[in-house]
This record gives sequence, C-alpha cells and structure tokens, in this order.
Amino acid sequence: MDLNKRFPQKRIIITGAGSGLGKALALEFAKMKWNVVIAEINDSRAQETADEIKALGAKAIVSHCDVTKSADLEKTVETAKKELGGVDIMINNAGVSAGGYMEKISLEDWEWILNINLKSVIYGCRAVIPLLKKQKSGYVINVASSAGLVCLPEMCSYNMTKAGVIAISDTLRTELSPLGIGVSVACPTFIKTNLMDEFRSPDARQRKLAEGFFSKSILSVEIVAKHIIKSASRNKMHIISQIDGKYLWWSKRHFPWLYFKISAYIYKKGYIYKYLGVNSDEV
Repeated sequence: MDLNKRFPQKRIIITGAGSGLGKALALEFAKMKWNVVIAEINDSRAQETADEIKALGAKAIVSHCDVTKSADLEKTVETAKKELGGVDIMINNAGVSAGGYMEKISLEDWEWILNINLKSVIYGCRAVIPLLKKQKSGYVINVASSAGLVCLPEMCSYNMTKAGVIAISDTLRTELSPLGIGVSVACPTFIKTNLMDEFRSPDARQRKLAEGFFSKSILSVEIVAKHIIKSASRNKMHIISQIDGKYLWWSKRHFPWLYFKISAYIYKKGYIYKYLGVNSDEV
C-alpha cells in the first residue's frame, strides 16, 4: 500500500538525517509533503536539512539527538508527539563504519561502534514502539547493511552491529505484525555518503580498502533512498537496493558451502586488493 494513503498524517522521525542516506530519505519524504523530525547530533547539519525540507514545502522539526543516549531518543519521540500528535514511521538510520582484524580492533572502538550502530537501534525501537502499539499503527525501518548479511572479511565489528540490526528487525517483524505495525530493514552495500568521515581502523590499509569500495559504488544515495521508500510501501522485509548485494545474499543462502569456499579463495589470492588497487602487505 502507498505510504501516503496508509499514513495520511505523514509523520516521520529519521535519525542521522543531517547527512548521507538519512538526509536523502528526509528530502524524499519532504517531496511527498511529510512532516519530518530530524534526530541529529550535528546541529548545523540538522538545520541545513531542515532548511531544504522547508524549501520543498514540508514541515521540519529539529531534535538534537545523541543516538547513544536512550533519553535523547525518548525525548525525540516525545517531541514528535507534542508537535505532530504521534509518529507514523521511525527510521533508525544513524551509523558509523569501521574495519580491521577482529583481534586488532581496540575495545574502545568495539564499544564505539556497538553504541552507535546497534544500541541506537535498540533505543530507537524501545522509544517508539509503545507509541505505535497505542496507535495500533506505524512502521519501523531500520538501516543495516549488506555487510550484516554476507559478512565480508576485515569488517568484523561493523558486520556484527549490522547483523544485530537485521536480527532485531526480523524479530520485530513478527512481534508487531498482529498490531498492524510494519517493519523493514534496509541493507545497502557501499554508497557514496559521509561514512568515511568517522571511519576507524587499526590499519591504514583497511581505510584504503573502504575508500576503494565507496569510490566504485554505482548507485547514488538518492536512488537508494527512493528504493527504500518504494520497498517499504510494498511492506518488503529485507530491502537490498544494489545488484551486488542481492547476488551475494542469494549466493550465500542457496549455496553457503560454495559461497564461503569462493570467498576464501578470492581473499587468499588477494583479488579484492588488486581490484581496489591496494597493497595487501600494507599495515
């Protein structure tokens, strides 16, 4: 069903809407004249998004929000209730990226990415679900990554957080369905956003790998945002926009033994490094 028809009051919260995919989603909803609550820790970026939303003729509400603090997400939901009377869609989008061998990633960096990528989704869902249950209506879209489905090497901490987001979404899909509340999880591959701004890794080589993947991304963040909205309107569970993500997930599900054998061979031979122009011996 069309989201505009399903939710005529058009009320949405998007975390991390100051840049990247979050901003692209906010602007796409603004084009459909949705009322957007921008939950963002960077006030200047939040205001830039708000100004662009207003220029499109939609309503924008800025809520300063540190997604690692449950109280901030609860406050954001309360703001939406006060200003808009409720929430129709919650998009838990805020996230960061990282790379590195499992044993080399510092405990500090493990905590950092766990708090932002996974716990923030827990906090966001916990904050909004009671309201959606009371309304007996609503939709939750959690932004994970294809990394959580196929788990590429040297991305252990990132893969773990995104796999957790997928698990949360899969669980809520069943739990909330009797109440008419929908759940989707977006699993994009590499798209050109500002994720590299805060990228963390113990080795310079892994930063170069990530930069190489991002530089070779084909779809724009705007196209991915449009695909997520279109897929959610169809109540699709796992939203995978890019062909590479679809192929890898299909391969892993249908031929897991072959998938891991080929993956290990490609990794051992260093073909990924050659493709991205990275020295595999660099540390």
